[in-house]
Amino acid sequence: MSGSAAVHVAVGVIRDGNGNILLTQRAKHTHQGGLWEFPGGKLEAHETVTQALRRELQEEVGITVQTAKPLIKINHCYPDLRVLLDVWQVTDFSGVAEACEGQAMQWVEPRQLSDYAFPVANVPIITASRLPDRYAILEGSSAKQVLANLERIINKRITMLQLRIKSLPAAETAAVCHAVLANCRQHGIQVLLNSDLLLTGLPADGLHLSSRALLACQTKPSPYRWVAASCHNLQELRHAENIGADFAVLAPILPTATHPDAQPLGWETMAKLIDQVNLPVFALGGLELDDMDRVLHAGAQGIAGISAFLS
Repeated sequence: MSGSAAVHVAVGVIRDGNGNILLTQRAKHTHQGGLWEFPGGKLEAHETVTQALRRELQEEVGITVQTAKPLIKINHCYPDLRVLLDVWQVTDFSGVAEACEGQAMQWVEPRQLSDYAFPVANVPIITASRLPDRYAILEGSSAKQVLANLERIINKRITMLQLRIKSLPAAETAAVCHAVLANCRQHGIQVLLNSDLLLTGLPADGLHLSSRALLACQTKPSPYRWVAASCHNLQELRHAENIGADFAVLAPILPTATHPDAQPLGWETMAKLIDQVNLPVFALGGLELDDMDRVLHAGAQGIAGISAFLS
């Protein structure tokens, strides 16, 4: 099926006021029949993605989309069909969701999505729907600075961060890690430890692989709730996808003072690279929160950063 044109499908990740996500079940006689999915459908001729999204969600579940933002694009080849899933997060809608076509329908907590059987192409959508659009990097040259930076990140209402400490003595690093983890747990922040920390037994939520550590992996490290990877090119992004990493961080997008000699990828290259993999990718390097809309429309999951969350 690799030579045939992909079926372009608009997909909606719809949340209610409690953060639950709407699922519908495919009819038995259809492709991937009986499996659960995020509502949506094929684009008609001369239709834009957002036009198709509004039409399909009105026809299928009876809601009117008010606002939506890009979440992820998935290119997938089944034995009998090639699809391009153009996934949007519906952030506001009117009406009450109902099964307009007689299909089974269910509101599901994000953490329960794994309990449902989905088409294979939907798996990265599940991951993207569980991730935030902001991924902070916490570091500092002293224990005091690390903890001060954490307070500033907490005030930004961040829900996920990478702990990356490079310059502290081992004993001090361990103490700081325990303090950060305890503080983050209290504030509902998920913590991924950078692979360079070389610490074991810490109750973190995940592991963030440096690009060097990523390329040394042939399988996804375990046991972690999240495994992320730092990437700078297509080779690293594809390797992250191949080992089953949950998400990647692509850098640098724009010039940055912390890495003045690094050649920035720029917006166009960033979008082209992200378009070639089926996993959520955060953009890092020289970005501010005001860039979020452009980052999302370029295909990224959101913004990763250091200074962006400290101002």
